[in-house]
Amino acid sequence: MEKSLNEIFSSFDGKKEELIPILQRVQTVLGYLPEEAMFKIAGFTGVPESGVYAVATFYAQFRFTPIGRNHIMVCRGTACYVRGASRILEEIEKQLGIHEGETSSDMEYSLETVACIGACGLSPCIMINKKVEAKLNPKKVAKLFVKGDKK
Repeated sequence: MEKSLNEIFSSFDGKKEELIPILQRVQTVLGYLPEEAMFKIAGFTGVPESGVYAVATFYAQFRFTPIGRNHIMVCRGTACYVRGASRILEEIEKQLGIHEGETSSDMEYSLETVACIGACGLSPCIMINKKVEAKLNPKKVAKLFVKGDKK
């Protein structure tokens, strides 16, 4: 991680105004914002550790735990919500044995909800990595995550 951070920092001047772009770059490279990286970012930018943490927790784009190889986002936008997003989320949790905001112990799956994925006409829907799965119901979800044949 040290080498990656040094490479990232070499593209910046260490000004406090660069905090968000630095956080974004670190997350892109490392996949999340580990505690050690947050401390080093604070030192590099001169922003107190509490300030770095405050900024990172304010924006939903930042995460503090690694995501699984298959990142599942369940849409909770109005169209999806009305058409059963909560049932879809419950079925995914049942199939994968994890809850919203968690990553499976084998790092295969991460599960989160999002405000909208912009596919309202296909509701209810989810994204698995960058692929939209549309017009879902619990039965279709179960087929997506058949034991031994998970995406």
